[in-house]
Amino acid sequence: MRWTRRALLGTAATTVAVAGCLGDDDETDSGDDETDGGDETTERGPYARGTDDETTDSSNATVAVRAHEELGDVLVGPDGMTLYNFDQDTQGAGESTCYDGCAESWPPLTVESDPSPGNGVTAALTTFERDDGSTQVSANGWPLYYFAPDEEPGDANGHGANDVWWALRPDGSLVKPDE
Repeated sequence: MRWTRRALLGTAATTVAVAGCLGDDDETDSGDDETDGGDETTERGPYARGTDDETTDSSNATVAVRAHEELGDVLVGPDGMTLYNFDQDTQGAGESTCYDGCAESWPPLTVESDPSPGNGVTAALTTFERDDGSTQVSANGWPLYYFAPDEEPGDANGHGANDVWWALRPDGSLVKPDE
């Protein structure tokens, strides 16, 4: 099979991006460095991009539902970008294990006020304070993250990465193979 330049660059970028979060407990960090997740978190925060009108009827929704042709209905942020869970996080613990390089590749969904669900979101939305002081959103107890290489609404390039990153259904359950 002959690789095109675009396919080769895309594969290389994805490989580099997921390298920071391989799911190894020894790779997580306490987030003591003042720059951990700071700029990246706010750049990909809840209102960093305009709301995609096809995603939700409510432009104020923090988390919405979007149909994906391969995954079915999945949770997305207010910008229409796919949201993911990280298997290293503990459901319902109210904390994240993704900081430093991990948070650069997998920016958390953060808010400055209470999160609001869009039409079709049945997962309970809650928040918790990250080590850097920002407020991260959880769905059904799972902290929510974006995948930095996803470029436009409908992309789900992070789904299944290293078998530890998963898109979520509208009820907050994980979209995993054979489940």
